[in-house]
Amino acid sequence: MKLLGAIEAGGTKFVCGIGNEDGTIIERISFPTTTPEETMGQVLDYFSTKNVEAIGLGAFGPIDPVLGSPTYGYITTTPKPHWGQYNLVGTVAEHFNVPIGFDTDVNGAALGEYKWGAAQGLDSCLYITVGTGIGAGAVVGGKLVHGLSHPEMGHILVRRHPEDTYEGFCPYHGDCLEGLAAGPAIGKRWGTPAGDLPIDHPAWEMEAHYLAHALMNYVLILSPQKIVMGGGVMKQSQLFPLIRTKLQELLQGYVQHPALNKDIDSYVVPPQLGDNAGLTGALGLAKLALDRE
Repeated sequence: MKLLGAIEAGGTKFVCGIGNEDGTIIERISFPTTTPEETMGQVLDYFSTKNVEAIGLGAFGPIDPVLGSPTYGYITTTPKPHWGQYNLVGTVAEHFNVPIGFDTDVNGAALGEYKWGAAQGLDSCLYITVGTGIGAGAVVGGKLVHGLSHPEMGHILVRRHPEDTYEGFCPYHGDCLEGLAAGPAIGKRWGTPAGDLPIDHPAWEMEAHYLAHALMNYVLILSPQKIVMGGGVMKQSQLFPLIRTKLQELLQGYVQHPALNKDIDSYVVPPQLGDNAGLTGALGLAKLALDRE
């Protein structure tokens, strides 16, 4: 099998690895996301001895994933210091003359779960990550969803919880989904890091309220055959039953399908690939790039 490179470029850390065309990860390494010069220096050093035949790159965004665009391959309007308007694909392409697949980190994770994880064998799925930020990617009809750019499902507007007075932290929209429900919002609202809150804390009912509202929108707009929820906040496993119940309450039986009405425990699920969803998805992006050649 051909050896492929994978890069999961996250806002907190970069994960790099090599693997093959069936999604098997052979090795991986991670390091903190600092400045582009320092972080990309480590990426280039890692791959300099790997002799891969293609590289897949799933990145935090916003990005420009549109082939032929003047800023294709760039991280664009991110609030992350130093990374705005950074040519990520161009930096990699300067050093390695191989096909490069590029997309958002969440689209990459969606692809990984579709090809080798919880949505294997289905025609569509949605992957949402809830952590430092919130983002979602989707596969529909076997293909990743793009349009003018890429989906930004973390910034939709949701109904406020009736007891929530927190203003939201998103620098662009204030109280969008990310501004109200990402990890930093939980910590700022309750004065304690999300991971330190007990499982019966009211924070989790409020978090489930916001995430269930988001899922209702995604179900009604995209009608995915599986919803996969990952990221640091979703390691709070008590969230899953709360979200599933609230999603059913919000839908009110409007969408009549056994997956929603009877088998929702198998419909809204954690990543089958676990913490490897993003890196495995990047292998999938590398394979797509190789197939385009």
